[in-house]
Amino acid sequence: MINLELPKDLQDLSGLMRQFSEGGLRPISRKYDSLEQKELPEELVELGALLKAGRSSSSKKEGASKPEGNRNGNNMRMTVATEAMCWGDVGLFLAMPTIGLGNAAVEAVASDEQKAEWGELFAAMAITEPGCGSDSANIKTTATLDGDEWVLNGEKIFVTDGYRCRQVVVWASLDTTMGKAAIKSFFVPKGTPGMTVTRVEHKLGIRASDTAQIVFENCRVPKANLLGNPEIAKTAEARKKAFGGVMQTFDNTRPIVAAQAVGLARAALDLTLDLLKEQGLTLDYSKNYHQLSAIENDLYGLEADWESARLLVLKAAWMADNRQPNSMNASMSKAKAGRMGNEVSLKCVEICGQLGYSQTELLEKFARDSKIIDIYEGTQQIQQLIIARQILGKNSSELK
Repeated sequence: MINLELPKDLQDLSGLMRQFSEGGLRPISRKYDSLEQKELPEELVELGALLKAGRSSSSKKEGASKPEGNRNGNNMRMTVATEAMCWGDVGLFLAMPTIGLGNAAVEAVASDEQKAEWGELFAAMAITEPGCGSDSANIKTTATLDGDEWVLNGEKIFVTDGYRCRQVVVWASLDTTMGKAAIKSFFVPKGTPGMTVTRVEHKLGIRASDTAQIVFENCRVPKANLLGNPEIAKTAEARKKAFGGVMQTFDNTRPIVAAQAVGLARAALDLTLDLLKEQGLTLDYSKNYHQLSAIENDLYGLEADWESARLLVLKAAWMADNRQPNSMNASMSKAKAGRMGNEVSLKCVEICGQLGYSQTELLEKFARDSKIIDIYEGTQQIQQLIIARQILGKNSSELK
């Protein structure tokens, strides 16, 4: 029998993170959206320490028992926690010192010795470049081995937390003539000579989180800072597997990014329902279809859309924890949730009219924040292309 309820430990985690969001993130949400400053919001330092302590305590409880054949591990925990925290504020969630998109790559690939040496992580992920957009295989940043060091040269754009982070995980090519197989990721501490933040973007949404451009000019890092296997695969099949290993990072992170949209959309729906309740309108699920008002009909549709996206996200995270191939499911969850978050938040603005469009409430901010979730970590179009390739059994050269 299928059980679609979260187990008690994950329900407790969700409740804890929701309380954290309501008491810690929501009260400063408008402040840091308006300031859009480069400095880390001072409140997040203390909140980050509190969050880390809560996660550590919760993780110890989880380690007590792990049922065979049905494991809810770190992917599911991060997905549930992300949803609850993004109910509070997506931008502040991304700016938390204990969270970074590059952390997942380090946790997945780095050895225990490397993690101990590198210390506490707040790692950004530097992939996108001018001219290559969502085509990760077309990366031009190079990494050349010189003795016991890698020398990085290139330019990265739209790096989330690239200004405030403590480290950056950089995707670079060992040989640009070899295509996908030569792409590797490198761990670069902030302050390394040759790495320069050249611009911080002004954005439509997630303004509490910085987005930076970073240039690497003869930036040297130790040989050991390459994450994973340093060898370039020789055969076509081996090359495919090698790049698949690099791209596997996305199979873990896309459901977590999709959970951002689920949390944000829930926030928009909850606020909309609260505002309508003040006007005397509450949802009555016992009504027949012909008895529904136009607004009620819209809200039921939004709720159904939200629920379907959430279930796709949870399934993709569960598959990752249980070592099931989830590349297609991760893309499905990201595509569905990204679109859903944008559509739900915009419809909530429309339903609430003046209150939705003005800064009196946070609905307009939710709508602005929602759009980037449909773009970063692979656009809507890229996700649909990945899904189509999986369904049709075609590779990237056969279906572009």
